[in-house]
Amino acid sequence: MSANLARAMESFVTDTYGRTVWQDMVRAARLDFDSFELLFEYPHTVTEPVLDAAADRLQRTRADLMEDLGTYLVSHPRMVGIRRLLRFGGDDFETFLDSLRELPDRARLVLPDLQLPSLRLKDEGNGAYALDCSKASADLCGVLVGGIRAMADDYGALVTTELKTGPGNACRIEIVVLSSRFTPGRAFELAERST
Repeated sequence: MSANLARAMESFVTDTYGRTVWQDMVRAARLDFDSFELLFEYPHTVTEPVLDAAADRLQRTRADLMEDLGTYLVSHPRMVGIRRLLRFGGDDFETFLDSLRELPDRARLVLPDLQLPSLRLKDEGNGAYALDCSKASADLCGVLVGGIRAMADDYGALVTTELKTGPGNACRIEIVVLSSRFTPGRAFELAERST
């Protein structure tokens, strides 16, 4: 788990379950600090126990926990910058999917040290898509699945997703758009209003 993912997990847990739950996880992981610095790189021996402690404390599988994190990153009010970055991908969900290949470059505009895997979308027809992620950990792929589901809700689309992992840190997210206009979706304006 990268430092960025560790920091995101800390924000997710504290915003959703409270600081006390986060501190319980830090103790369970036997860390000698209680907060991750955003741009500092941590070894796997530090970050992995945190994920294990989070899954144990929240009684979630690691895969489900990563999907919850992806949903949080897109939908929580404190993460509005990520949602805005993603919504610049298009006016509807299918255009957004097509824009995902540009996501690593767009994300680096916000966090220059963030290294996202390359993403390749294949339109398989009849609303079916396959998003191939090369050099992506299973954890990161889970975060992507949660984020894609949250963005579908944001656009008002009804979709199904299925994560398939392959050899060599590769994964495929199979997406089926059942309805691109299932609900009105959340309002979005290109320019932010000043208050």
